[in-house]
Amino acid sequence: MKTTFVPFTVALTVSLCLAACSGDRKDAEPAAKSASAASAVAANPLDVAVKPAMSSNFKVANVALQPVALVQEVSGRIEANERQVTRIGAGVTGRVTQVLAEVGDRVKPGQVLALVASPELANAQLAYLRASASTQLAERAVERARQLISADVIGSAELQRRESELSIARAELRATGDQLGLMGIPKAAVAQLRSSGSLVAHAQVVATQAGVVIERKVSQGQVAQPGDPLFTVADLGNVWVVGALPEQIARTARAGQQVDIKVPALGKDLSGRVVYVADTVSPETRTVPIRTQVDNADRQLKPQMLATLRLVGPATQQLVVPAAAVVRENDRDHVYVRTGDNLYRFTQVELAPATQDGVRPVLKGLSEGTPIVVDGAFHLHNERKRSELE
Repeated sequence: MKTTFVPFTVALTVSLCLAACSGDRKDAEPAAKSASAASAVAANPLDVAVKPAMSSNFKVANVALQPVALVQEVSGRIEANERQVTRIGAGVTGRVTQVLAEVGDRVKPGQVLALVASPELANAQLAYLRASASTQLAERAVERARQLISADVIGSAELQRRESELSIARAELRATGDQLGLMGIPKAAVAQLRSSGSLVAHAQVVATQAGVVIERKVSQGQVAQPGDPLFTVADLGNVWVVGALPEQIARTARAGQQVDIKVPALGKDLSGRVVYVADTVSPETRTVPIRTQVDNADRQLKPQMLATLRLVGPATQQLVVPAAAVVRENDRDHVYVRTGDNLYRFTQVELAPATQDGVRPVLKGLSEGTPIVVDGAFHLHNERKRSELE
């Protein structure tokens, strides 16, 4: 009996010891995993581990491609449409005797803006009267020659000579009349000068188009030269909105591109299209000028008002992240990338400005399919900061 009982007792003891050791290993596995995750987080301060109960507070999605239209905002200003701007000066050298228009006045074509007294004007009128008298003499000479040739008193050569002199006299009369027109003498005054011989005392500075006087560079008593711009008249029925794009992104702008325009002074938004993109870069600012044209029937847009131009480019496929996923720290953009179960890493990225759809195109730092926190990133960031403090 004794020889059979002892081996059985030893075997039972060994079995119980093995079972106890196995149970200890099973209980130690979760603790070992937790200790491993904690040590990983402690090794990298950019990582943050959350409790399983908190994981439902953070929504994770993969970075994916999406059609994105490039939007660029630049500062601009309102300017008069140069194609509808006229600079008006005197047609003769003389002294300004009267100024009849001020800045802001609405003028019509033919309206007198100023009067100029000039000796040249008197000489030009006298030349016109001489040409008129010569023309009348030549006309009478041709008429007599036709009567004489019908009576067979003179030959046809004499008639041709007198007709040639009449053509020359009429050409001189037209030339001197045109000269008076350039000096600011209206046609009615020229006709009266020919009929009555009364000289016009002043040359007129006349508006050549309808619009608003936006600049006056003349005062009474000033001596004016034919090349001096005395008044600037602009039709503000439509205006230009001009801006400048940085040379790095100027290639995206093109004529016909849609532009959203915001004028802070009026508190209103306008829309237009690019009508001009410069072919050269400004060496001082390293920018490319652009221009758009906007209707201004109500005249609310004033030259030199500030504006913001928002250019919407063509849509292209780009990696994007929601704006809510971005955490700003130290003037840099970051997102939280999921690296494991309940484990996230604070990752620096380079992003473009937000689009109208509330997403930000990825420039650098993420690839397609990367899982990031798209909802709850701010709270996860607070959790990471709390962990650092502890």
